[in-house]
Amino acid sequence: MAFHGKLIRKTLISRSQFYGLFRHSLSSVAEPKLPPFDYEPKPYTGPRVDEILQKRKRFLGPSLFYYYQKPLNIVEGKMQYLFDENGRRYLDAFAGIVTVSCGHCHPDVVNAVIEQTKLLQHATTIYLHHAIAEFAEALAAKMPGNLKVVYFVNSGTEANELAMLMARLYSGNHGMIALRNAYHGGSAGTIGLTALNTWKYPIPQGEIHHVVNPDPYRGAFGPDGARYAKDVQDHIDFGTCGKVAGFIAETFQGVGGAVELAPGYLKMVYDIVRKAGGVCIADEVQSGFGRTGSHYWGFETQGVIPDIVTMAKGIGNGLPLGAVVTTPEIASVMAQKIQFNTFGGNPVCSSGGLAVLNVLDKEQRQKHCADVGSHLIEHLKALQKSHEIIGDVRGRGLMIGVELVTDRELNTPAKSETTAIFEKLKDLGVLVGKGGLHGNVFRIKPPMCFTKEDADFLVDAIDYALSGM
Repeated sequence: MAFHGKLIRKTLISRSQFYGLFRHSLSSVAEPKLPPFDYEPKPYTGPRVDEILQKRKRFLGPSLFYYYQKPLNIVEGKMQYLFDENGRRYLDAFAGIVTVSCGHCHPDVVNAVIEQTKLLQHATTIYLHHAIAEFAEALAAKMPGNLKVVYFVNSGTEANELAMLMARLYSGNHGMIALRNAYHGGSAGTIGLTALNTWKYPIPQGEIHHVVNPDPYRGAFGPDGARYAKDVQDHIDFGTCGKVAGFIAETFQGVGGAVELAPGYLKMVYDIVRKAGGVCIADEVQSGFGRTGSHYWGFETQGVIPDIVTMAKGIGNGLPLGAVVTTPEIASVMAQKIQFNTFGGNPVCSSGGLAVLNVLDKEQRQKHCADVGSHLIEHLKALQKSHEIIGDVRGRGLMIGVELVTDRELNTPAKSETTAIFEKLKDLGVLVGKGGLHGNVFRIKPPMCFTKEDADFLVDAIDYALSGM
């Protein structure tokens, strides 16, 4: 792999100058090419981009957004690749927002869904069906400790709503603690847990408080987990009656920009929260199912066992599926009233979800994520040495963030530069995500079948897009 980038001088230039330099730089470096892939997409004869966009603007909510100045009409997917209406292939390095775990249209998952659909699409849990029981059993077997009771829902937002309800009922307290920079959903309830102003509407958000984010790169205390944990204790001492309902955290903040929490933080905080009568919730919506490589669950990287775990996205490889797993003791509080979810445990989704677990085991995807992820991170860090705009490379496995800054000393977010590079990567055939409060972090979280050849192409594409700036 060749790195062509040059160090950026710390000078201030206008946006027009920047784009001019950006375009000029691209002519001097050979454009990288996608790795070969033995698959031919089917001819597409449906509506084109312009027609779809007009219908979307007319009939769908105005809050919907799309990536890229010229949005893509994605019509087919196969493993780690996507195809647009013209049959052009793209390397999917974002996995449908960290959702496609096994790979697009993985045959085992597709076959499980088709076969179950032929027999029974829907029945709900008022009747018995083997698929939900088998899926729950398989999922519980993946959990440590006494996390053995499963509730199926339809999304990560629903899972976090239910977890918060459980925490309040079980503890008898109301106040919840979450982290700044967190994302836990956008419903009327979970919007209070979320702590990024770009996602929050001005509505009452309940008794929810956000403590200092243990971000080793941008945080006030660097990687010192103990000082961040003290902030939680201070909040309980000074901002509550001394009791809380619970604490929720992603181990790797997703929407917030692939931020891994400071080492040792959760172990200290879990102890503090439990002494205050609260329960500890791990949001594994993005970091679960072996994506980190080193562990099956993100919380295991911090050496803790939560009281409640929420999950979605990768659990279904694209199916609308989520789950909450907790202990029998906490689950028992839900039996005082009727707790029901019409589609939670749907036989089609349960069959697909079980197939996902089986594929991840059979294909050793956790080990694969560790191997490919370490390779990718190593090369991204090498690229960082050649491009001063890369302020931080972080993550583990295939849960990676690349943060762009205009000044490494001040960590000033490179907003317009990130947008330009983001567009160029699409033109090169690479689809990545964006995150962080300022949208200056590339979120690299591909399907877990992503290869080292894909990783090399991704790094070369980033290098090409940055070269000569």
